[in-house]
Amino acid sequence: MTDAIIPIKWENDQLQLIDQRVLPQETTWLAYDDAESVAHAITDMVVRGAPAIGITAAFGVVLAARAAYTQSNSDWKQIIKKDMATLAASRPTAVNLFWALERMGKCIDSIEGDPVGTLLAEAKKIHEEDIHANQTMGDLGASLIKEKCSVITHCNAGALATGGYGTALGVIRSAWRDGKIERVYADETRPWLQGSRLTAWEMVQENIPVTLLCDGASAHRMKQGGIGWVIVGSDRIAGNGDVANKIGTYHLAIAAKHHGVKVMVVAPTSTVDMNIKSGADIPIEQRGADEILSLGGKRIAAEGAEAWNQAFDVTPAELVDAIVTEKGVVENPTAEKMAKMMANS
Repeated sequence: MTDAIIPIKWENDQLQLIDQRVLPQETTWLAYDDAESVAHAITDMVVRGAPAIGITAAFGVVLAARAAYTQSNSDWKQIIKKDMATLAASRPTAVNLFWALERMGKCIDSIEGDPVGTLLAEAKKIHEEDIHANQTMGDLGASLIKEKCSVITHCNAGALATGGYGTALGVIRSAWRDGKIERVYADETRPWLQGSRLTAWEMVQENIPVTLLCDGASAHRMKQGGIGWVIVGSDRIAGNGDVANKIGTYHLAIAAKHHGVKVMVVAPTSTVDMNIKSGADIPIEQRGADEILSLGGKRIAAEGAEAWNQAFDVTPAELVDAIVTEKGVVENPTAEKMAKMMANS
């Protein structure tokens, strides 16, 4: 394999992010010095993918603490609350964002004096833990693939969506290493084309055969045979195993069920929200209509047309064959099975 793709780094006392909006044509790193600009980077899709959003927010807290402590070394914990709220408002569906902010908040509560060193160490720990978790999930998920086959994935749940290695693509990387995968079929994933721009790019970097599909082509491809699994990530998993992921995942899972193709969802336990009983309670982000009405900055829809642009959909647990986390595999998920797995985490 090629050198690891790591989309987030801390260098020169700054947070640095690969600008995923311009991949694969350009590999551009952007530097951030304050929490507000980090929040904009999350909202504007410079960084995306639930685990990567959480890691980015954790480093955003470091920047917020540095600014707050510079402003007042006695009242910084009160001052930082505004930046914490700004980061929390950046995207509503990815629960890893709130998980990371809560973890950093608990760290803040225990700090006396200059907070930057302690918070930076915690953010780096979150980043390192995510990479390790992805590698563990990769091996666990690969073990579920019993016969060599091709797979379909949707959106990008790879190194770019995480701290490195990836969730769904982490499984694909591990399964390819083990000789279990023949080819990856990647949905283009409108409107941001994460499959075309990001997943295909990651696979090409590692010489894993990849073929792009229009989002509506997956069912017909399954009908042709040779597809063993649909493997996707998630931005939030409810307590009963319902899964929120990029819009288009739900109809992919329905097609898989009809064609006897298994569905694997791969995500760290930080993506599991046991406070939400079912997918019906997951907040779904509504994004601007222009993302659908335009492409590459040029309008493609007829003037006067409107667009419905929900960023995510919810796949019910009964359509999911396995949820893979760093703590283990939940097959045919139910509320009871999810609770048992989380109790061990």
